[in-house]
Amino acid sequence: MTDPAVAKLQALVRIPTVSDRDASRVDPTTFDRLVEELRTQFPRVHQQLELTRVGTHGLLFRWPGRGADRPVVLMAHLDVVPAGATARWQHPPFDAEIVDGAMWGRGTLDDKGCVAAICEAVERVLETGHEPAQDVWLSFGCDEEVSGTSARSAVEELERRGVQPWLVLDEGGAVAHDAFPGVKRPVAAIGVAEKGTTSVELRVEGRGGHASTPARNGPTVRLARAILRIDRSPMPARVPDITIELMRRLAPHLPLPLRPVLSRADRLRPLVGKALASAGAEAAAMARTTFAVTMLEGSPALNVIASTAIAGVNVRVMPGDTVDDVLTHLRRVVDDPEVRIRVLERGEASSVSDTDEVFDHVATLVAEHFPDAVVTPYIQAGATDSRHFTRICSHVYRFAPFRMTAAQRRAIHSYDEHLGVDSFLAGIDWYQGLIEGLPA
Repeated sequence: MTDPAVAKLQALVRIPTVSDRDASRVDPTTFDRLVEELRTQFPRVHQQLELTRVGTHGLLFRWPGRGADRPVVLMAHLDVVPAGATARWQHPPFDAEIVDGAMWGRGTLDDKGCVAAICEAVERVLETGHEPAQDVWLSFGCDEEVSGTSARSAVEELERRGVQPWLVLDEGGAVAHDAFPGVKRPVAAIGVAEKGTTSVELRVEGRGGHASTPARNGPTVRLARAILRIDRSPMPARVPDITIELMRRLAPHLPLPLRPVLSRADRLRPLVGKALASAGAEAAAMARTTFAVTMLEGSPALNVIASTAIAGVNVRVMPGDTVDDVLTHLRRVVDDPEVRIRVLERGEASSVSDTDEVFDHVATLVAEHFPDAVVTPYIQAGATDSRHFTRICSHVYRFAPFRMTAAQRRAIHSYDEHLGVDSFLAGIDWYQGLIEGLPA
């Protein structure tokens, strides 16, 4: 028999709330349906909490507690990325089928699993009659996947009300299995900062013409050369203090020859940087600003030489680097005046949140619920809505209380996204423990 909470998540996943940077391509009726489905599936949340709509479909709930001096904000987002018309899904992306103990579908991990787990935890606590020690706010954005305005509007509403959160918790880190080579235990990674997200366009223009008479170094060739140069010349490795702390916490769980090296990571930063850069994509992303060529545009026909060739580059800016540093690096590496470099979206890295008693409060709860995991702070590569909250809170953390294998993490924004049913239910328990354990 399906747990009622699981059925609630299925109902949310089956509504394809796909966001797009072009508002004309967004189907607002899907978001209307989702907002109404949330009301149906979580009636106590809507009956007993105060709701403010933000943006087009963003939701901001206030749950009054016994005190309001240390309010808490629990975050997630309602929108998802496209499923991909040609992606090789084992199970239809919006059917939310349960197969092999997991729910398969777009949004299970990113991020409707958190939406449903938070709401179900609140429902349970409301049912018991427990009054939280502090005000609890629920902030559910509707355009996180396209760097939209919903979260900024929620921050503005909190500022208008004079709310200064003690803690903000969004998606991001997780209880990651197979996360680091040599570490057999899962790693419960709590994001205390996130890389900036910047989008850059590379454009080369030329005469174009008939494919039967190609000239040397046409637009597509110059663009391809520029892409290869970027790929072969990454920015220097950078190992910030948070990553050093992560290494220190992982050191006791590594094979013996590596333990003394990582336990002294603060004195061996260049070596640590090189090790991370060569330890796989996830580890390498922790060591430097990254570049991913994501979109290409060229000729409209096979027998036409492109007059314009364009590449889109997604840049994740490491704390300590700036967008200006990125542009300087790109111009130097590309080294071709015919390749025009233009910033489409400028996003600096977030500030680094404090790792004091507030972090320890969250980390302790993580350790209690996931005793086999190594709990550690880290710098998150992906962008979240929580970056907007850093201007009103110095304790913004990113953690989804779900176990995730390497295969699951690879499926985020790809095909075969899925969340283990037991992991989802354990996540509900974690959120409930967080709410009930807020300090007075």
